[in-house]
Amino acid sequence: MNEPISVQEALIYVMVIVSASDNEMTDMELATIGDVVKMLPVFQGYDSARIIPAAQRCGDILQEDDGLKLVLELVGDVLPAKLYDTAYALAVEVAAADLHVEQEELRILQLLRDRFSLDKLTVAAIERGAIARHRSV
Repeated sequence: MNEPISVQEALIYVMVIVSASDNEMTDMELATIGDVVKMLPVFQGYDSARIIPAAQRCGDILQEDDGLKLVLELVGDVLPAKLYDTAYALAVEVAAADLHVEQEELRILQLLRDRFSLDKLTVAAIERGAIARHRSV
């Protein structure tokens, strides 16, 4: 994997590893990734037609030996520190998309918290916000 990725692609990789962690990328998770890319300012100017190829490249890396470790290193190397909490928020959003967080998704979230050295207060705020956004009547 010699080809560098953009900051936006690194954020897509974060969302993909959460979605793929339980070996099932649900329609709700995929829709959330698409919606996030279309809506958030961090993706301004990013061509949404590039989401699927970026997700496929991430999937290809995940198939390699130590693929998850490689993706985490790649993402950590590409993202500026000011976007670590954004990346974690996107990961939580995808994990919460289908209203059920699997153990594998929780493991990926833990790996991201560790990789980004996020403090407990930031993590709690992001997770609480996702709970509030996904609550139904």
